[in-house]
Amino acid sequence: MFERPDNPLRHEMLTWEDVDKLIDLLLPQIRSVGSFSGMVMITRGGVIPGGLLAEALQIQHLLTAAVDFPMSAGGLMAWPSFLQFPDNALLADRNILIVDDVWGSGRTSVSVRERVESAGAATAYTCVLHFNPYRSLFTKDKPDFYAAVTDAYVTYPWEMDRGLRNMGLLAPEPDAN
Repeated sequence: MFERPDNPLRHEMLTWEDVDKLIDLLLPQIRSVGSFSGMVMITRGGVIPGGLLAEALQIQHLLTAAVDFPMSAGGLMAWPSFLQFPDNALLADRNILIVDDVWGSGRTSVSVRERVESAGAATAYTCVLHFNPYRSLFTKDKPDFYAAVTDAYVTYPWEMDRGLRNMGLLAPEPDAN
């Protein structure tokens, strides 16, 4: 993402307490549609929020999906490459909750949801901590569940060192010889 002088990118750094509050906002939304018999956590961002939600919702059937959008002539319209995805038999006839940390462009969540649905899931709902409608490529689609709306680049507590380094706020790691 590029910063423009007239519209600089906002950064928001969250604490574990902030994450707990976001999870608390998501739980009643998710429970309002019923129970889920499985969860697909989108790596890497969805692993920690997915684990927290799985524990609170008592979901024991946990799976992961890894998606890459190669830089190609298609740009933002490039087809996804699934680096890792559960076997269709693990998704068939299940109510699946798909979890990621943030819906930016929306490409990852939508791609995973479509693949889960095509695998025969009974239902597939998307869930994120943060929804950024200003970056979303989908004008008629959004996450089924989200705890907050943002226009900021969010750094979660499990990314803190990496996030601060990427923002130029910490010195780079010394080389290990």
